[in-house]
Amino acid sequence: MQIVLISGLSGSGKSVALKVLEDAGYYAVDNLPASLLPKLAAELRRLGHERVAVAVDVRSGANIAALPQKIEDLRRTVGDLRVIFLEARDDTLFARFSETRRRHPLASDEVSLEEAIQKERDALESIAALGHRIDTSELQANTLRAWIKDFMHIEPTAGLTLMFQSFGFKYGIPLDADNVFDVRCLPNPHYDPLLRPFTGKDQPVIDFLDNLPDVARMYEDIRSFVANWLPSYARDNRSYLTVAIGCTGGQHRSVYLAEKLGRHFAGSVRVQVRHRSAVRRAVDHGARPADQ
Repeated sequence: MQIVLISGLSGSGKSVALKVLEDAGYYAVDNLPASLLPKLAAELRRLGHERVAVAVDVRSGANIAALPQKIEDLRRTVGDLRVIFLEARDDTLFARFSETRRRHPLASDEVSLEEAIQKERDALESIAALGHRIDTSELQANTLRAWIKDFMHIEPTAGLTLMFQSFGFKYGIPLDADNVFDVRCLPNPHYDPLLRPFTGKDQPVIDFLDNLPDVARMYEDIRSFVANWLPSYARDNRSYLTVAIGCTGGQHRSVYLAEKLGRHFAGSVRVQVRHRSAVRRAVDHGARPADQ
């Protein structure tokens, strides 16, 4: 079992770091009281979770003083325990709280922001020495995400879902598409009465399109484009990349290519395949529910 413990100053980017790990497949828990850490680890181990990310900070109140001992206790029972401590300069924290208009957890009518930050530094001093410290003063959120991935040896595409979405131009281009490929130039099975009732998921249409050199060229061009640029999109810390492939009605060619591309990339990244025009076709033409 691997547990990544995230702590640090309020406003230093703990929520960003926790979200990176959650997107990479970690079971994420925010604002856990320090005293509950061993119980959480035991319960999640029982449930079969192998990677866990937990944020513990000054919001635990006086409970935070117990964290160093809880960490030492866990090291004896957990195979891989890592601590990431995020911090930033006072002026940076002032600016961030001002921009977000959030209240510091230790601030009150009697305690100023400056005093609250100092109280927090004092309370977390013993924890800062236990982990990998990252000063986020000069870091943009995207840079911090990249640093967390690098420190945890997370593959760049680990937090990204690659969506292949077929659609019909007659129904409009999807607004959520990041890349759009127009495959209407390919031979259309619609004009063969025997193929017209089927979709690109059915074997007769697959066999027809498999035997066309232009279809193979189009597939390879799209596959090559996505493969070449996927690492760059991943470094931009996207959660989703939607590749939309459109033919006239969204029934044959685009469905065929979306399915084939999905199968190809499924071994290297999380993949979803959706056929956007299937429901609309069902209304217009009585398409089978399975085509959706």
